Amino acid sequence: MGNDTANDTGAKKGAPVTQFQGNIRPEELSGWEGFKKFMWNKGTGEVMGRTGCSWFKIGLFYLVYYAFLSAYFVAMMLIFYQTLDDHAPTWKGPERGIIGENPGLGYRPHPEDKKIESTLVHFRKGDYNGNWQPWVDRLEVFLEDYHNLKEDSNKKPNKNADIVDCDFDKGPGPEQICKVNVEGLFQGPCTNETQYGWKTGTPCIAIKMNKIYDWKPEPFKKWSELPNGECDEPPCESAPQDLIDYVKEKQEMGSSMVGNMVWLSCEGENPADRENLGPVKYYPEPGIRKYYFPYKNQPGYLSPLVFAHLENPKQGVLIAVSCKAWAHGLVHDVMERIGTVHFEIMID
Repeated sequence: MGNDTANDTGAKKGAPVTQFQGNIRPEELSGWEGFKKFMWNKGTGEVMGRTGCSWFKIGLFYLVYYAFLSAYFVAMMLIFYQTLDDHAPTWKGPERGIIGENPGLGYRPHPEDKKIESTLVHFRKGDYNGNWQPWVDRLEVFLEDYHNLKEDSNKKPNKNADIVDCDFDKGPGPEQICKVNVEGLFQGPCTNETQYGWKTGTPCIAIKMNKIYDWKPEPFKKWSELPNGECDEPPCESAPQDLIDYVKEKQEMGSSMVGNMVWLSCEGENPADRENLGPVKYYPEPGIRKYYFPYKNQPGYLSPLVFAHLENPKQGVLIAVSCKAWAHGLVHDVMERIGTVHFEIMID
């Protein structure tokens, strides 16, 4: 028993001793020395914390990864561009197109660029302290191509443009566009010689229809088809009475305009606005002729314009104005800017 104890003690004395070491505080190096060791560690052969083999593996991974992403992106773009046409939208029609088949209206001039979200036309008339000139300048920029056509009827806005004279009995051929009636547009107070009426506080506002590819209007065949506020289901719209009277008079005269026009009207949005706005006269006429449609992205196409001349708007009050297009199937929605355009005008 005693010998066994002695042997065990000897065995324990001769056995290797296992040492356990706690956390060792890493070697502290100065900023520059630490940076140099990070860039190149002689002891481990690491460059920026990685060995050459580690750098090769991670580099190969990202090379393959980004090569695959690039190839996938290029393939998707090639497939996408196969669906596009340089001259016509891929999706058309009321069900497939985003825009649909209910064109909105636009007006010119707009406020200056820094107020691009505003729809307020605010200016001071007269020579003394008047600030109407910037509005006329912006209108002139918009009308530049129309002025060029007025000065030289053979001058084309695009060298490939095929512009022809049209009437109700003769429309344009394939890829042709009808000449805009600039002589009828620039007349009366709506000329640059008269500052488009802005100087005297009776401005001419240019109204145009927005372009929708291949859209064809369906005009009213007779004056009684214009909405008159009588319908079975609300909302019941009514065209302005002066427009209804105008179309009725043209029909009684046997004019070809009836049945071949998208009619336009501008009026105040409520009774007070209508009273303050006063009479509105249109140049060359209160509508756009059917033969200017459809728009098919023809070279040199100019949108037909109508000048709405505010003959006697009341000064010093804010007037809300709404202009609308009238034809079968056109819906008016001020919030969505469908079939109509809204702006406010205030003249000091």
